[in-house]
Amino acid sequence: MHATISTDICIIGAGPVGLFAVFEAGLLKLRCHVVDALPQVGGQLSEIYPKKPIYDIPGYPEVLAGDLIQNLMRQIEPFHPTFTLGERVEKFEKLEDGSFHLTTTDGTLIHCKAIAIAGGLGSFEPRKPAIENLENYEGGKGVYYMVRDPETFRDQRLVIAGGGDSALDWTIFLANVAKEVTLVHRGTTFRGAADSAEKVKALHEAGKVNLVLNSNVTHVHGPEALEAVTITANDSTARTLAVDSFIPLFGLTPKLGPIGEWGLELEDDAVKVNTLDYSTSVPGVYAIGDINTYPGKLKLILCGFHEAALMAQGAYKHIYPDKKYVLKYTTVNGVPTL
Repeated sequence: MHATISTDICIIGAGPVGLFAVFEAGLLKLRCHVVDALPQVGGQLSEIYPKKPIYDIPGYPEVLAGDLIQNLMRQIEPFHPTFTLGERVEKFEKLEDGSFHLTTTDGTLIHCKAIAIAGGLGSFEPRKPAIENLENYEGGKGVYYMVRDPETFRDQRLVIAGGGDSALDWTIFLANVAKEVTLVHRGTTFRGAADSAEKVKALHEAGKVNLVLNSNVTHVHGPEALEAVTITANDSTARTLAVDSFIPLFGLTPKLGPIGEWGLELEDDAVKVNTLDYSTSVPGVYAIGDINTYPGKLKLILCGFHEAALMAQGAYKHIYPDKKYVLKYTTVNGVPTL
């Protein structure tokens, strides 16, 4: 049975806005616990485009998405936030004293005094290829839509499908873990970073990975667990390859998920907020980043940072209604620790 995690604010979403919310809450000496359905922090920046440059972060003429996440993690270190990753918040309960109980898909129970929903466009679910009976091999039977632990694939024969950053990056990494790695891509050019594509091609030329272009995985085989896949080329020629695991990496699709059932006021699958403090229609619950909506809303990371700062102030007033907070500048007082 999972122990109950107790914190001041539970932040749902470990993307850049959620991580910066930890910093802003930490300046107010509020403890944070962060939950994300993905197995690592960073949200879309880590999962979809970690090596793509971002140009509109103040003070950074250019910063790679993955580097921005690393910097945000270093920035929040003094506040010692705790994390529950690879689990999605499923159940929401407001208690009589105004605090909340949240329960995740794995049964983790979180007790908090305020909630900040920073889930980007919602909880992300993998885009699954249209392959017959693919679902029969989910749940540890050979089909995986994300890599949670690379050691799962130690000394295996792998087929990875996709042409984005995730497919390229995991092909490079797992080439040193798996017995055999085959990357299947429907085209000849990759959507991911050019540097990663060049590394994959170099590994192919060195005989360390197999690269199959202009092709798709079209069938999966095995009486119980996955044993083989069929790869069909664009000219309709096909071959069957014996494998231990198949990892289709076609990105993520956002879904509002259980948040849509929490009684929050919604508009076009986004959470309506008051821009005074980004509070929702439920006292003690806030929404920041791409998941919220209000007149003039811009879906930019820098706007999410602004929203996180005002949210933290609002949450402080909600948690400590009798205390008066006097704004203190970090240039004068530095960064406190928790």
